[in-house]
Amino acid sequence: KAQINKQIHQHDSPNPSQCLPSDGPVLPDVAVIYPQDPVLRMGSNLTASCWVHPELGVHASSLFWTLNGQPLPSSLYRVLSPTNLSVTLAGLNASRQTSGDNLVCHNHKGHILAGSCLYVGMPPEKPVNLTCWSRNTKDLTCSWAPGGRGETNISTQYTLKYKLRWYGKEKECEDYTHTQPYSCSITRDLHLFTPYEIWVEASNQLGRAASDFITLDILDVVTTDPPSGVTVSRVGQLEDQLSVRWEAPPALKDFLFQAKYQIRYRLEESQDWKVMDDVGNQTSCRLAGLRPGTVYFVQVRCNPVGIYGSRKAGIWSEWSHPTAASTPHSERLTPGSCDSKSSGDSNSTLRRELKQFFGWVRKHAYGCSSMSMKLYDQWRVLMQKSHKARNQVLQGDKS
Repeated sequence: KAQINKQIHQHDSPNPSQCLPSDGPVLPDVAVIYPQDPVLRMGSNLTASCWVHPELGVHASSLFWTLNGQPLPSSLYRVLSPTNLSVTLAGLNASRQTSGDNLVCHNHKGHILAGSCLYVGMPPEKPVNLTCWSRNTKDLTCSWAPGGRGETNISTQYTLKYKLRWYGKEKECEDYTHTQPYSCSITRDLHLFTPYEIWVEASNQLGRAASDFITLDILDVVTTDPPSGVTVSRVGQLEDQLSVRWEAPPALKDFLFQAKYQIRYRLEESQDWKVMDDVGNQTSCRLAGLRPGTVYFVQVRCNPVGIYGSRKAGIWSEWSHPTAASTPHSERLTPGSCDSKSSGDSNSTLRRELKQFFGWVRKHAYGCSSMSMKLYDQWRVLMQKSHKARNQVLQGDKS
């Protein structure tokens, strides 16, 4: 008895934020809680009993219970025998942590006699939104989302499984990523030109569920690195244009595919991007209709289409790092060089003519047509020279 009392005094109260394991510092010869570490559905009722060793010399009526460090009302207790005290919990809420909630039996001095972990939650629901992609055909990565509300409140395991459609054994993905909680990469023994069947299974101590199967060929879900060597430069003195050039992703240079590109750009002071979808497979493009004397940020991304004859479009890469450039300042008459009415009429006419021609270009030229842009450049240079000539005439008349 003296040894038992010594052992009890050696144990302090548990940390409420960490469930006391059943094989932890609690001594089974001192007291036992039954059931030990139960797993229950949310809303369930639980009656637990704390049995103390007769040689301990304490009566059950002197014991008390705590849940996560908080004393439970004595109205929930029932003395079953001089050495057995029960507590009844109704309508259990979800566990606060996946490691379980602490249900602890104490003696009248507050020392721990026994502890149990309560796992209260729900069985998993069917995982959803299973999608996969392959970076440069070197791997096959899949991600998914938990079904329903997504939180079971108890530890739930997700396993990505796959097999070749017509032959091969069922396998489990092993390389789960740390950056995404529901993602795994298959990096070994990849097969091209062969469909995969892929699905996700979720399981916990209350049940299990499986996602729908998806069938895919790696060549149909290829993505790649963003285009490299992106440069943005002015187009002579054309104040509303910038030239964008880039290099094809080096990782796919030996593949048979037809890449297509997208460009997006925004003003320096804006967060709104404008996207050009019709760039095609060329590695340069002209942005027109920009604001003179303004800094623009530009990004490019790539979609590897039809690798080795695949009939499906690939997956867009990430955007390249932003590259900045500014358009030239628009040439304007110096203050006092002519009357404001004449200057306003001249600028208004030029703007109207530019708008009309640019509308024609957009209507008849798809994407970044070099021929239409060359014609547009010639027309713009001509108009700018004409504008300068008119300014000089106005200045001569004024003098």
